[in-house]
Amino acid sequence: MSAPRRVVALVDGQVQGVGYRWFVRQAATGRGLTGSATNLTDGRVEVVLEGPDDDVAAVLAELSGPRAPGSVTSVDHRDGEVQAVSDFTVG
Repeated sequence: MSAPRRVVALVDGQVQGVGYRWFVRQAATGRGLTGSATNLTDGRVEVVLEGPDDDVAAVLAELSGPRAPGSVTSVDHRDGEVQAVSDFTVG
């Protein structure tokens, strides 16, 4: 198992009102990750992913992949300190 990792990603494009947060939740929980997917007031979605590095990287790649609903124009992400979040929430 790879080392734990936390990533915070800001997803831009047409990603609100298209089921994007629920897509992220399914992708993340399917790999056993925790975190959140939250609509921001500027139209972006903030995605937080925590778990094994390999799984986080795989879901990060899916954020703008062909299965992603809507139309993703960019994904900016940064690593952060792991906070041992216990579940995945959608806000």
